[in-house]
Amino acid sequence: MAVEATPKTWLSLAQAAQQLDIHPTTLRRWADNGDVPVIRTPGGHRRFAAADINQLAERGESCSPTELSQQWAEQALSHTRREISAHDEAWLVTHSHDLRQRHRQLGRELMALTLQYIADPAHNDHLLEQARQVGQAYGQIAQESGLCLTDALKAALFFRDTLLEAAFNLPEYAHVQPEDNRRLMQRINHVLNTVHLAIAACYDP
Repeated sequence: MAVEATPKTWLSLAQAAQQLDIHPTTLRRWADNGDVPVIRTPGGHRRFAAADINQLAERGESCSPTELSQQWAEQALSHTRREISAHDEAWLVTHSHDLRQRHRQLGRELMALTLQYIADPAHNDHLLEQARQVGQAYGQIAQESGLCLTDALKAALFFRDTLLEAAFNLPEYAHVQPEDNRRLMQRINHVLNTVHLAIAACYDP
């Protein structure tokens, strides 16, 4: 039930969390990340405007953008490691130690770029340009490994599938609204499209 909001209505952490039907620790994290407006009393206690909490409750938000992206990243990394261990594809075993290290570094860069883009895709053309550069580097590694374009794209699609599957399955691990999850998958897909087109471009004559 929504609290009647007046200019002077403030809720404690416990009251606001109860209204949103989330754990107080989750709301504390949202506030500390800047995802929910909060003030501090002289005694250091958090206070939330009832109007802000009512708005969040009406939107049915169960996960802040920051927390959603972090939860996806944790699941994506775990899922990718399991999938790599379970497969014995040619493109996985032909890499030298040096190329594997470069591949891991690019993977970390791509994950960081994707997390930034998930958080705020507006006016982030520079992030997509960086994603394109990561794709070029992936393409160069594939060529150095002697992979044909088909195998290079198989590798790219393997990682694409694991990242998107982690997002698709996220509601099993977290209380995520369908609209939030759909938006998450669209943003991940946008970044990966940029990467894959850049890989293919490396093989153009």
